[in-house]
Amino acid sequence: MEKAFSFRQAETLKKIFKKHHVKYLFIGKSGAILLGYSDTTQDADVFVKKDPDNTSRLVSALRELRFKLNPAIAKDVLQGKDFIQLRNGPFDMDLVFAPDGIENFEEAWKRHIDVQGFPVCHLDDIIHSKEKANRVKDRESLPRLKAFRDYWKKR
Repeated sequence: MEKAFSFRQAETLKKIFKKHHVKYLFIGKSGAILLGYSDTTQDADVFVKKDPDNTSRLVSALRELRFKLNPAIAKDVLQGKDFIQLRNGPFDMDLVFAPDGIENFEEAWKRHIDVQGFPVCHLDDIIHSKEKANRVKDRESLPRLKAFRDYWKKR
């Protein structure tokens, strides 16, 4: 049985990534949840800045988090492969170096929102990325995410 990604796990990730100076943003449904969206997700979706120093620090952070990185996965992380699913650690994580619909990390960083120390992609970027990905599960969640965005912007 799969277990939903928890706030405690997000806190642990934030702490270790901060310790290793990893530049990242929560994206996807995990990012929306940190913004207050009422839902669950099975994994953490993390948009990582793709540069050699950052990806090297990321490998160290993932190992400290107890992710088992075989040489092939470590190489993919170091090279900033567009999308990497990690299912061999304390929780499931998707590393995204090139999310659909987001031009680059620097632009997304300019728009990001800090939520109690969590760097989170702006909700407009999360929605735009899901629209561009055009997966069935994303199309199904988009009306709820857009309704949440309307509420969120009025707060």
